Amino acid sequence: MYRGAIKLELRCPQKVDGIAIDPEPDWSFDALLSELNSLETRLNASSKPVPFTKTKSREISTGKSVESNARAFVIRVSDDELENDNERKGEEVHNGSLVAVKRFTCDALYLSESDDSDDDVTLGGESYLMDEVGLADGALVELTHQHQLGVKEEIRNLISTLETQLISENEQSNSALAQVEKDRDMRREMDRKNDTVYQRKIAEALDNHLTAVQRDHELKSQIEERKIRSDAAYEEAKRKERALQEEKIRQEKVKAEAEMQAKLRAEEAKRAALEAEKRAAKEAAEREAAENSKRITAGVSQDGARGRQPDDSSVIAGAQSRGSRSDGTKKLQSADFSSSDVGSTVRATESALNIEQKRLQKLKELDEENQSLKLSSNEDFSGYEKDISRLIRQIRGLKDNVRTKASELVKIFNNPLCPQSISLATFSKKVVSRCETPDDNVAMSCGYVIVLVASQVPQVMDILLGEFHRACIYTVPKHIVYSEAAFESEEAYYKTIGYREEDGKIESLENYLSRLKSYMRLYAALIQTEIPGVQNAHGLKEGWAWLARFLNALPANIYTAVALNAFLQLAGFALFKKYKSQFRKILDNIYDNFLNALKAREDSKLNLVIAEIQYYIEDKKFLEEPEGRTLQAPPLSSTLVPEADYQEYGSFILPEFD
Repeated sequence: MYRGAIKLELRCPQKVDGIAIDPEPDWSFDALLSELNSLETRLNASSKPVPFTKTKSREISTGKSVESNARAFVIRVSDDELENDNERKGEEVHNGSLVAVKRFTCDALYLSESDDSDDDVTLGGESYLMDEVGLADGALVELTHQHQLGVKEEIRNLISTLETQLISENEQSNSALAQVEKDRDMRREMDRKNDTVYQRKIAEALDNHLTAVQRDHELKSQIEERKIRSDAAYEEAKRKERALQEEKIRQEKVKAEAEMQAKLRAEEAKRAALEAEKRAAKEAAEREAAENSKRITAGVSQDGARGRQPDDSSVIAGAQSRGSRSDGTKKLQSADFSSSDVGSTVRATESALNIEQKRLQKLKELDEENQSLKLSSNEDFSGYEKDISRLIRQIRGLKDNVRTKASELVKIFNNPLCPQSISLATFSKKVVSRCETPDDNVAMSCGYVIVLVASQVPQVMDILLGEFHRACIYTVPKHIVYSEAAFESEEAYYKTIGYREEDGKIESLENYLSRLKSYMRLYAALIQTEIPGVQNAHGLKEGWAWLARFLNALPANIYTAVALNAFLQLAGFALFKKYKSQFRKILDNIYDNFLNALKAREDSKLNLVIAEIQYYIEDKKFLEEPEGRTLQAPPLSSTLVPEADYQEYGSFILPEFD
């Protein structure tokens, strides 16, 4: 099969004298001439007859002398060549018959044997390759030629079919190879990606492992450091606690000495007052006896002049008068100088007034010290005051909250940068003002904080109680009776017992009673607070004394009724637990005497408080624990963290609550 070439075929028998002619010689023109010359030589030397003889020498004639012959060379273009061209264009295969193209003859072409060069070729007249033959021979030749063409056509078709199959198989194999290459590339790419992912996972796992190891190492280091700091803090806390205990003992000694001296001075003043009163009473008795003797003497002289005996009744009256005055003097001496005598505006026991005086004096001295300190120092202590106020506002009825706030407050008290007098005054004022609103839970929580702080800073209690007495006289207990001679106006009296002035006017009774109730609730909450391992410097013993002083000295009115009711509501449960039947006797006294005195006043404003006190005693509400007395447990999140048997805060250790 020849692509892109012209096929030349000779119109002659396929075999001449046993010599076969190749139907498809791939010869050049010179090679064709050489082969023809050799064939002619062999045919001439043969003895057999030949179908044609050479009559004249072959000469190449010019184009003008060549005559056309229908049976000369035939140029044919096979369909395979067209199909190959079409395959290159559209990859389409067509099987068809050979297409006949224009024929040209070379019968008159004469090739000379003696011509050695193309330059010497001479063109002659008409020439041809073979002699003309007969009709039968021509037909035979033509049939033979047609047969050959048919065979060739079949061969070509078969070859074309094979080539088409081969091309298809080649294309399929190429496609398969391309697919294999593509799959292999995809596999390689997938392997590369998987390898990258695997390496990344290995790197991440290694990094996580190293991070975990580093984190564990840091955690262990932090635990060790925390343990070291905890041990150091514990040692420091113990050292400070010992120092505080020593300081506390020293202060108690100083305080005891001061109290002893004050007591001695008070006793001396008391003895001096007694002596003065005795002298005054004696002088008064002597003057009265002298006057009586003068009157008797005058009466006797008149009776003697009239001739009558003296009247025994006048002598008896004078003796009775002297006896009554003597008894009055004895009663005055044995009355323990109570301020609740007739004619006095203050109703309170002497012991309560003395304690109040001492606490107010300490509070006054503390205020004066702070004033002088602020004037002489350029430092600003407002930051510490704000911290104390913030901590007090954040107090809640939770165990952890109470412990935390108490520890932070103690840290401020022990801070050397802030004078303790500033901290004491600020703490007392903020606690009292914090509990002006009626909230039992806040009062109970503040009571716990006060006891915890006072256990570490003992000076807090007296200053706080002095602030209580200044804010509410019924925490003494004390009551002031209105007297026109003692007060310029009713407004002055109201201000004296604790009323506030709002917009130039005295506040209403309801507002005053609400604040009075809040103060008494906080005071009662402080008294009934009991913490295991911590001593309450103003506990149930002081509460029992307050109740006795209250009932012995104070009158029954709306102020004292509200104060007593608030006190019983919060402190009654703890007092009953401690004193049992004695407390019941106190309640019976309140029910029989105090309530009857209130009812006798026939004041409609007293109906509510009378009903509350009566309900409290009759229904035995003192057997029920008041709300907020037991602090709530911490949230679940804090219980998940293991804690020690104690909680350490700053420089002291706070005990756990039951």
